Amino acid sequence: MKYIDNQPNPKNRKKMEENNPPKLKSEEQVDLTLDKEVGKNLEKFKAFLKDSSDVVIREFSLGTQSIPCALVYVDGLVNIAVINEQILKPMMYQIALLETSLNQPIQPDKIFEVVKLHALTVGEVKEVKTLDDAFLRVLSGEVAVIIDGFDKILIANARGWPQRGIQEPPSETVIRGPREGFTETLRVNTALLRRKIKDPNLVIKTVQVGRRGKTDVAYAYIKGVASQELVEEVERRLNQIDVDIFLDSSQIEQYIQDNYLTYFPQIEVTERPDKTVASLAEGRVAILMDNSPFALIVPATFYQFFQSAEDYYERWILASIIRLLRWSGAILASLTPALYVAIVSFHPGFIPTNLVISIAATRATVPFPAFVEALLMEITFELLREAGARLPRAIGQTIGIVGGLIVGDAAVRAGITSPIMVIVVAITAIASFIIPSYSAAMAIRLLRFPFIVLAATFGIYGVMLGFIILNVHLVTLKSFGVSYMTPQAPIRYQDWKDFLIRLPSQIMMRRPTSTYPVDIDRRNQDPVKEETQ
Repeated sequence: MKYIDNQPNPKNRKKMEENNPPKLKSEEQVDLTLDKEVGKNLEKFKAFLKDSSDVVIREFSLGTQSIPCALVYVDGLVNIAVINEQILKPMMYQIALLETSLNQPIQPDKIFEVVKLHALTVGEVKEVKTLDDAFLRVLSGEVAVIIDGFDKILIANARGWPQRGIQEPPSETVIRGPREGFTETLRVNTALLRRKIKDPNLVIKTVQVGRRGKTDVAYAYIKGVASQELVEEVERRLNQIDVDIFLDSSQIEQYIQDNYLTYFPQIEVTERPDKTVASLAEGRVAILMDNSPFALIVPATFYQFFQSAEDYYERWILASIIRLLRWSGAILASLTPALYVAIVSFHPGFIPTNLVISIAATRATVPFPAFVEALLMEITFELLREAGARLPRAIGQTIGIVGGLIVGDAAVRAGITSPIMVIVVAITAIASFIIPSYSAAMAIRLLRFPFIVLAATFGIYGVMLGFIILNVHLVTLKSFGVSYMTPQAPIRYQDWKDFLIRLPSQIMMRRPTSTYPVDIDRRNQDPVKEETQ
């Protein structure tokens, strides 16, 4: 399996610039090494954070010897109750009580380990030995515990920022199936995956992207199912990203995709944990980003964008019929206006005589050719659709429905367009809504514009030429080394069980071969173990 490198290393860039973020002015003047004196370490923290009003520095004394200590944390990112009850209180009182009960003070060279092992009662405590690591931890919502006499810092996990609760994903609603969706908190999302896959082979690794943002990005896969080459390729592309700040996983998608010159999505995006888990079970890799509720699934093929999570919760016959409707909707959404323009302008003999007479009668008062008429109506519909999407939900739905009815009726009454053209635009719009993936639906929806131009220029032959060019383009696309049109090109009959239709679950006992899974059989999670028995 060959993976395509679409992100070559920038030329004429020094290794130091690649590996280290640009220095701030204060960083050029402050020594970044930790000192054994609390005061000097706090001066270094203040050199960077003195202008930030949300940074809290709490100085206090430890034990009967009054050893100077300090806490550094960001207000709003931490749980104050945890700091007060599990960090400050044990250090300020329990250490002194311990020394009183022992009738002797704790030796200064052992106070660091005593605090780490006996005083701090939080679940996660780490040591850092550089100021850079301490800054990163503090700005990520953890607490830096500085103790005088040591050139290292304790980091206590007290994260507790406000977060959105788990809700049904608005972009992927289902009638039957789980109602939970990802949130903007990374650890909540990884926990949703763990709840559904209680297998120690589920691996979740975290890397940081963004020179300044340092956003946590986790990629998950099932060891023994996902190809190791695919996992290494995902890790390589993530580590190769060199941008200052990321705000959403869609930005990561644009940096790791194979071909940025096409508007067809090459990475599947979902808000549903159940859909993500199903993809992991097929040998794919899921990428989740902190501050984003959308998971990226790689590799992705064209047919995946026509699948819905609900397909696997309903009986296979019903799911197959609905899936065929989606494929039909994609054809209607992309080709219906072009076919109308081609037939009306060049090939009226393709339709019955009575229908030709009816169309001619309705177009008798229209001052524009079919091409201009179709273009005006399609652009008007796109304007209404975009306006409805950007307005508040209640107003947007009203604008979309009422605006479409009023504009369509007024255009027909004014003689600007024919009733048959309004019907064609309506069919195109309805057909585009049936595609589950928003990115794929938008790409297919926009295809009708070049098809309309080709139909107005060459008639039905232009539509055929455009369809051939489209297929050639799709066949050349790849997603992390996997052919975009698999299992059509190349043909993989084994994967046709879940392609145009969905066969019964009892028959689909093998994973898709397009992802090159290590364990192809769903019933045998540990082939090595079974061979030895």
